[in-house]
Amino acid sequence: MSDKTILKALRGETQAVPPVWLMRQAGRYLPEYRATRAQAGDFLKLCYNPELAAEVTLQPIRRYGFDAAILFADILLLPQALGVPLWFETGEGPRLTPVTTPEGLRSLRAASDVHETLAPIYETVKILKRELPKETTLIGFAGAPWTVASYVVAGRGTPDQGPAHRLKSEDRATFAALIDLITEATVEYLSAQVMAGAEVVKLFDSWAGTLQGADFDDFAVAPARKIIAELKARHPGLPIIAFPREAGARYEGFAKATGADCVALDNSVSADWAAAHVQKDGCVQGNLDPKLMVEGGPRLVSEAKRIVQAFKGGAHIFNLGHGITPEANPDHVTQLMEAIRG
Repeated sequence: MSDKTILKALRGETQAVPPVWLMRQAGRYLPEYRATRAQAGDFLKLCYNPELAAEVTLQPIRRYGFDAAILFADILLLPQALGVPLWFETGEGPRLTPVTTPEGLRSLRAASDVHETLAPIYETVKILKRELPKETTLIGFAGAPWTVASYVVAGRGTPDQGPAHRLKSEDRATFAALIDLITEATVEYLSAQVMAGAEVVKLFDSWAGTLQGADFDDFAVAPARKIIAELKARHPGLPIIAFPREAGARYEGFAKATGADCVALDNSVSADWAAAHVQKDGCVQGNLDPKLMVEGGPRLVSEAKRIVQAFKGGAHIFNLGHGITPEANPDHVTQLMEAIRG
């Protein structure tokens, strides 16, 4: 439906009321999500169960009527599909067997061989395409290569992505080859999501802000540009959102440099600055502080309205500056929606 509000924004249209969805809108802040995850048994089983993954994707749509649903999955399913062992430690998060050598890289599968492992994810997309309200846009996603590689090299999340930075400094050829493999696999993964029914895709580069200078160009900009160009060649007209989190001044020009239709913004940059420096190139998404979803009250309302006002001169999708946290109050989401929609 070309009149879906998200698609209008991604075409560059200015709307009196911006469309809205929230990063991690299906998640631990919702009691219905926690119940479904318990039913699945663990997080990975939930991701790979198409019926239950579709259910948790639909839960926030039923509750709040967001303008978009984003596929419930995880960015680390892709390296798992490439042959990197993945598991989750309770209370600690993801663990992978690190890949840091040419030999380790050669042991991985080819980019085109990820689909058997990821087939349940595509089935989730197909279910959502059938069951979502007709006015709701379906967003697919993947992690951007730098962010995914930072987990693959370290074997876990790290506060500063130090292991990935060390590998790119000490063995840039191996690191670049890992980035290239993830880039190719990401194209395959997102293309399959589109073929299954995703109308928009988003690239999450959660750790882009730790890249500086030429490294930002080589490992944040260049892979995004390759992915976006190939996806648009395969799927003409496909809208793509890019999120180089904490890019700071490098948000400016990112859409032109990569071909993205929309740049998602974290809350470390002001909406006024972004309206002047980023929105001039097209749609922006963001950028409310997620902490306000915990706090609620007058400040949540005033900050939401301030962001809407700042971006009213161009295409804007309202969202948070990062994912909604487990501590958020579901009632505060209702409060936010009322503040935006009036």
